[in-house]
Amino acid sequence: MLDLAAATAAALLVVAAVLVGRHIEGTYGTLHVGWPPLYANWLPHTGPGTVPALVLAGLLVAYGPAVAARLPWRILLPGAWAAATAWILSLALVDGRHRGIAVRLTTRYEYLQSIDRFHDIPATLRDFTHHILLDSPDHWPAHTAGHPPGATLTFVLLDRIGLRGGGWAGLWCVVVGATACVAVLVAVRALAGEALARRAAPFLVAAPGAVWMGASADAYFAAVAAWSVALLALAVTGRGIAWAAGAGLLYGLTCYLSYGLTLVAVIGAAVLVLGRHEIRRRPALLLLLLAGCAVVPLAFTLAGFDWWEAYRLLVTRYYQGAGGIRPYGYWVWANLACTVLIVGLAAVAGLRRAVTALTDRTGPPATRRLALLASAGLLALLIADLSGMSKAETERIWLPFSLWLLPACALLPRPRAWLAAQVTLPLLVNHLLLTGW
Repeated sequence: MLDLAAATAAALLVVAAVLVGRHIEGTYGTLHVGWPPLYANWLPHTGPGTVPALVLAGLLVAYGPAVAARLPWRILLPGAWAAATAWILSLALVDGRHRGIAVRLTTRYEYLQSIDRFHDIPATLRDFTHHILLDSPDHWPAHTAGHPPGATLTFVLLDRIGLRGGGWAGLWCVVVGATACVAVLVAVRALAGEALARRAAPFLVAAPGAVWMGASADAYFAAVAAWSVALLALAVTGRGIAWAAGAGLLYGLTCYLSYGLTLVAVIGAAVLVLGRHEIRRRPALLLLLLAGCAVVPLAFTLAGFDWWEAYRLLVTRYYQGAGGIRPYGYWVWANLACTVLIVGLAAVAGLRRAVTALTDRTGPPATRRLALLASAGLLALLIADLSGMSKAETERIWLPFSLWLLPACALLPRPRAWLAAQVTLPLLVNHLLLTGW
């Protein structure tokens, strides 16, 4: 009953965000989204992805828990990646190949608009901060200005190796982004045991946030961030301290893909707490982690890009545009309604159990470890919310945090019923709304 009560409260939060948001947008026009709280417009439709999405949803509900429980682990991980990729693509193709994937990253706000300005990469990095403010000459498009240059450089490098245009960029984000569920499984298995990881697997594959992973660069960011946490989990659980250097390297890259993803450090800190015994035994692990963290920042700094100055200018630009208009009083709680839509009602119920597990000293240690990991993801998300730099569009921006809430679903009984609720949500969203990503 308490699980259902938590899910019902979350559903009511979404309804309230829709009703209040429509009133504010209709009266004042300050939210700058078409269908509050989502960056979307009401447009019931079907497409070539409709039938595959329905079939996949049925298979996930009918067979997901049993397959995840029985497959050999070495097969489960690539299987989860393949299934997550198929789920993301099928949902994206509800909008059609062109609108759903090929042009998502080519709009006037996106990274691909800036590729031609990176013909001399070192010079562009040195000059990057001079084009962030809206009143600066040739200011960057919104997403280029809103992220460190590592984000745009990814698409520049794809273009240089011949993978040009929005189609390849979109597929990169989908295929790489789908590996995030594998990274979370690796971390959960290392920290909380294989049984809980297997129970979490179907929920990670069927994540409602898949709607915004095809095709959004934030899916790619989420994967890089998730693998940094996964490698750290391997390092602190005795799988080899060399993983710590890889974890640091990917965390440094994460910080140069998105400013807000510095908060992934909150999740990393939880991993360090869970692995404190290994750290005491092998303190060199922390040195390798810090050394890895320094590599990407050092490279960009030597190339002439000042992360701190860029972030300061970005805050100014944020309040020059929609960020200065959108009301904090609405978004500080409506963002949480967006979170419900990307993690689903099952994750809300699972988080309720996770919070209970944290305070129950008599429960299984593995459950408490999983609960701490999921709670760290929630804490990072709440800090981002309170910062005021996340007003709207958090259904994609918070993908790297929301992934860590989903393992809490492993704590739920009757997984098929909850999985049915999980897959129904993105099917409704994608068929009733035309989302921005």
